[in-house]
Amino acid sequence: MRAICREYSLRVHLSISMSGLARLFVLIAWLAWMPAVQVFAAEEKPEKIENKVEVPAADPVVDPDDAQVAEDADAAKAAVARPVSPELVRVYGWREHIEIKGIRQKLQAKLDTGALTSSIHAEEKQFFERDGKKWVRFLVKDKRKDHTISGRLEAPLVRVTKIKEPGGVSVEREVVLLSFRLGDRKFRGEFTLNNRSNMLAPILIGRSIIKDLGWVDVSRTHLADQNILR
Repeated sequence: MRAICREYSLRVHLSISMSGLARLFVLIAWLAWMPAVQVFAAEEKPEKIENKVEVPAADPVVDPDDAQVAEDADAAKAAVARPVSPELVRVYGWREHIEIKGIRQKLQAKLDTGALTSSIHAEEKQFFERDGKKWVRFLVKDKRKDHTISGRLEAPLVRVTKIKEPGGVSVEREVVLLSFRLGDRKFRGEFTLNNRSNMLAPILIGRSIIKDLGWVDVSRTHLADQNILR
């Protein structure tokens, strides 16, 4: 009987020992399996994709009070090729007659594609305020061979800009906003006030306004009233 009990006790002890070993093996296998699962999960994790939005480069900031800087920027911008519009445009001569409100007769104007800004002859400038804004009153003269056309204009003062003279000296010029008629079309643009008494025309129209007019035929004059399209 005692032998049987010893044998039974030994079997129970061995069973418990084997059960403990099995648990130990399971634990070791689980510990070895977990890193592999974590690595697999990391590999399966979807990669985060960031949508990169390309911001177009902004145009360089141009000082509107420096005419030379503005002209250089305009030249750089014009160097970029652009498609030509198939629509017909109005053709003007390099010299035209324009109407400005306040002066009864038409004034001579030169269309100059080599100049960015436009200018008008001005004498006896007087500055004043109207409705809290700065204005300027000035005298315009258009000297012809046998007579002189003159009149006083009043225009809002936009700003004061720097103009570089042929000798390289920078001078300040007032910029005003004027409305005028060329042929049967009305325009509005900025003009610097200048002494143009030694020039062929009291008014010069530059590219800043010409771009809204059309084409300039440098071989002809006074085409505005002919309504030529090309």
